Parts: sequence; structure tokens; C-alpha cells
Amino acid sequence: MREFVLTALKGFAMGAANVIPGVSGGTIAFITGIYERLILALKNFDVATVKLLFKGRFKEAAEKVDLLFLIALGVGSVVSIVVLAGALGSGFERYPLLVWAFFFGLIAASIPLVGKMITRWSPLVIGLGVLGCALAVSLVFLPPAQENTNPIYLGLCGVVAICSMIIPGLSGSFVLVLMGNYKLIMLDSVSALSSLELGEALPILIPVGVGAVVGLIVLSRFLNWLFKNYHNEAVGLITGFVLGSLAVIWPWKEEIPKRDENGLIVVKTEERNLEGRLGTLAQVKADKKKGEEIIVAGYGNWSGPKLNKGMDWAAFGCMVAGALLIGFVEWVAHRGQIVVKDDEQ
Repeated sequence: MREFVLTALKGFAMGAANVIPGVSGGTIAFITGIYERLILALKNFDVATVKLLFKGRFKEAAEKVDLLFLIALGVGSVVSIVVLAGALGSGFERYPLLVWAFFFGLIAASIPLVGKMITRWSPLVIGLGVLGCALAVSLVFLPPAQENTNPIYLGLCGVVAICSMIIPGLSGSFVLVLMGNYKLIMLDSVSALSSLELGEALPILIPVGVGAVVGLIVLSRFLNWLFKNYHNEAVGLITGFVLGSLAVIWPWKEEIPKRDENGLIVVKTEERNLEGRLGTLAQVKADKKKGEEIIVAGYGNWSGPKLNKGMDWAAFGCMVAGALLIGFVEWVAHRGQIVVKDDEQ
């Protein structure tokens, strides 16, 4: 029971990370020591498992796919996503600097924990780390697409997002931002589901879920092979991804709004129509109504904190809190592993 609760708490942390653009649930799985177990369990969903189920050998099938572990992880993740979707949406709306700062500290503190899993450094491992960092940074400069509710596109969103969610350092939510469907899927539809507004939520979440399952089955087999045969190289690439993702979530940056052909700032209304608004970004933000969203084309003008501003000091405090949380999660994970080993003995 103790192991189930610890695993559910790790799932809760993964779910929370997957809601935030720029933060990777795979990173949380990695630093809490469950990543390779998760990949192996997912990889074992194969034809042999289906045959066991058809033969009524349910216990063997459950043991083969580590079902109790997956249930605990899934329960924690789902509860986290449903509970936090609304809160994080409100947080980004009211205090974006503090939210970004908290997760910057969280990810920065996770880098040494990921890197220490490399057992032997080599020029190839270092080179892959540099490549991973460059790829993650390049994501910052990709312009987001427009929202699209086509079921095939939603399925593709599910495939791409789940792949990036289980690859440490690559944020599934940020990929959804680039694909234009982050708010539609992770905030609007999840919030509608938690409010039991099934007519609004299910047409979006069902095709996303189907795509996610397909992507999960295919990618888990590849990642299991990769970690078995090229462990240090894979972790080197992942460490670079985690380091590069810091550019995406640096708190002191400016949003660059999308503009239409007339130079007006594009706003998505509550009815999901796009319309141009006259004025500066600050003016449009002040005038927009509840439920409206300014379309972001990218980020720019990275800067640092100003020591004479109280909000910047608060953001720095949030960074420290994020880093301390990672330290606590690592300590809990370490203690959990010790307890499990003692129980086995």
C-alpha cells in the first residue's frame, strides 16, 4: 500500500508537470526513479498480453504489464490534471511571472539529477547533450499554429503530445502550444470534463486519447530498446533537452502577439472566433473579456529580474520554492526505494 501511495504521488507530480507548457512529465518520472520501469511496463502491452487476456489469464497479464504500478501512476496523473487545469489557467492569467518562475526553478534543479544518471561520459554523450540543448532552444522560435478541432488533427495532437510527455525535457504541453491546441485540450476540455460537461469535452478528448494510446505503444517500444542499448547516449541527449527547455520557461520574457494583415493584435473570443484588436499588447490585455485569449506568435526580449521590483523578488522566491520541491521529491523517491527494498528483505 505504501508503494502504491508513493507511486500515485509521483503520478500526481507528472500530471502537474504535463499541464504546464515548457515542463516535462518525463523529467519528473526520470528524477523520481520510475522512468525506465514506466517505459518497460508500456512496452509490454503487446500481442502476447492480448492473448493472455483472451485466455482468461488475467493475473499473468497484469503482472506482465506491471498493472498495479500503472494504475497508481495513472490515478495520480489524472487527479492532478483535473484538479490543476483550472487553477493553472487562472494562475497564468493573473500571475504568469510567478508561475513561470516556479517551474523554472523546478526544471533547473532537475538537471543535475538527470545528468548524474550517466555512468560514463564520452565525446559522443557530450555532443548529443549539446544537440539536445540546441533542439530544445530552437522550439522557442517556432510560431504557434492556429486552433484546429478536426478529429484527425486532434488525434495527431495526441500522438505528438504523448510522445513528448514521456520524453524527459520535451514538454507535451509546449508542443500543444506550437500546434495551437493547448488551451482547447489542456484547459478548456479538461475543465469541462471536471465539470461533467461531456458534450463539450468528449468530442475533443476522445480523438486526442486515441492518438495518445497509439503514440504511447509505438514510442515505448523504441525507448525501451534505446535505453537497453544506448543508455548513456540517451540520457546525454535528454539532459541537453532539459537544459535547453529552460529558455522556453525563462520568466522574464515578452509575449509576441500574433497580428493580422492589418497589424491588429489577434484575439480568440469566447465563441472561438478570431478578431483583430487595435492598441498595444498591454491595452488589449486590459480590455479583453473573460474567456478571451490573445494569440501568441512567440517570445522575445529576454531580460533579467529588476532588484527594485517586489514582484521580481517574489518570482525569485518562487524559483527557490520550485528547486526545493524537486529536492523534496528526490528525497521522497530515495526514501521510497529504501523502504521498498527493506520490505522485500
